[in-house]
Amino acid sequence: MTLQEFKKRNNVTFKNDALLEQAFIHRSFINENPRSGLEHNERLEFLGDAVLELVVTEYLYATYPHHNEGDLTAYRSALVNAVTLGQVADSLMFNDMMRLSKGEAKDVSRARSSILADAYEAFVGALYLDQGYPAVKTFISHTVLIKTEDIIKQGLYKDAKSYVQEKAQETEGVTPAYKVLGEEGPDHDKRFRMGIYFNDEIIAEGEGKSKQEAETAAARNALLRKGWAGI
Repeated sequence: MTLQEFKKRNNVTFKNDALLEQAFIHRSFINENPRSGLEHNERLEFLGDAVLELVVTEYLYATYPHHNEGDLTAYRSALVNAVTLGQVADSLMFNDMMRLSKGEAKDVSRARSSILADAYEAFVGALYLDQGYPAVKTFISHTVLIKTEDIIKQGLYKDAKSYVQEKAQETEGVTPAYKVLGEEGPDHDKRFRMGIYFNDEIIAEGEGKSKQEAETAAARNALLRKGWAGI
């Protein structure tokens, strides 16, 4: 998919297409192509993470005036975690735009999770630089904030690890266990893949920048797979 096709499909415009292109460049691509003259998306991701959190926080504060800060924090966490952002990015065809190393490109499951979530934040950073706060607020509203009501209704904002343990003990008489399935990347940019098990059966997997984040993602995926999210 070309940049023009991507912009048309997602109804976005960019004055500086170089910023848009950079949002989709993973560090692994630069490591494999050091003479490309391109930059990876991590600085844009750093900026986009802050902008995304501000937009979501502002929205939740205004929309739920009678909810306490603990609930609002939980809602925000559910909206901006790697699972939600990865799903959103996948639906926007970010996977077709990513520039990855040959090894990363072969790992479809990973390309559709934490890498895509990071790319979403990088895109937000690029859009903010290109067009400012109003445009990026509109984009986030149409892609992430529309999920708020379902997340609250289904209980996806709850502490996933505690909730899945409660449901597993209640319905199946087991206590979930977590195991490391893999880890990649340099020390400053580690990626972990964790599995959640009921006895010896793997129920779901999750990825994150820390073992804790990956365990939480695995727990959320287990809730969805078991149909416990809205219980």
